[in-house]
Amino acid sequence: MNDLDLTNVRELRYMLTTHGMRPNKAFGQNFLIDRSILQQIIDAAAITPEDTLLEVGAGTGVLTRELAQRAKRVVAVEIERDMLRLLAETTHEYSNVELIARDLLYFNPLEVFGETAYKLVANLPYYITAPTFRHFLENTNPPQLLVVMVQWEVAQRIVAEPGDLSLLGISVQFYGQPEIIARVPARSFYPAPKVDSAILRINVNKEVRLTREERDRFFRVVKAGFTERRKQVHNSLTHGLHYKNELVRAWLEEAGIVPSRRAETISIEEWINLWRVIERQTASPAS
Repeated sequence: MNDLDLTNVRELRYMLTTHGMRPNKAFGQNFLIDRSILQQIIDAAAITPEDTLLEVGAGTGVLTRELAQRAKRVVAVEIERDMLRLLAETTHEYSNVELIARDLLYFNPLEVFGETAYKLVANLPYYITAPTFRHFLENTNPPQLLVVMVQWEVAQRIVAEPGDLSLLGISVQFYGQPEIIARVPARSFYPAPKVDSAILRINVNKEVRLTREERDRFFRVVKAGFTERRKQVHNSLTHGLHYKNELVRAWLEEAGIVPSRRAETISIEEWINLWRVIERQTASPAS
């Protein structure tokens, strides 16, 4: 299958038909058919012959085959059984490709890679984008780099700055630096989704500032701040954390945050300062 072109719609449709298959909406299957976009994904990942790569939701193998030609090892995860059989056919000539039948949210990088560094390169199903980021970025062995295709609006939320920050944006930016590489029109896929996509690259921080237990407590505070996003942050935190409003206001002021601000205007550093204030105050017997 060396001459197989999975970005060619005719070849792709013929292959699916001969296997008695069609794109499965339940699994968010929109297949990339734009070779220039495929190349941009490859370029963004800066793959070397020594790289270990992880692809989740590998689908037909259109990206898998390109990764296999450039990396030392490619682990491709796919949950849909029919698609997995097709993937085995399209990638069988690549000895450096390993296929794993599993829900990506139940894939543990430590079990497969150990402590080995790896990059995650994937076209993510739209319906599972946020949980995917959380699952891999919070892992004991997170990817050193992610290059993923996501919905355009989701990518914008992830790279947003204070003033338009969201819980998703903070959840990603806490672990690394995201940037949008390119906008991808809907026509680049078969079948075409209703919205455009984006190639998103996230350079993951080498060290995480807080321990796992501290991160859990930190994000409880941030989530509380976004529970009522349109309200002033002192109100959101009062309801989300279940402390008296006067106490929450005092915490915000001690952290240098005006209580009337809204959650989307608060930077990650300010959230960390606030969390540290709350940690100190709630740990004190006088509180």
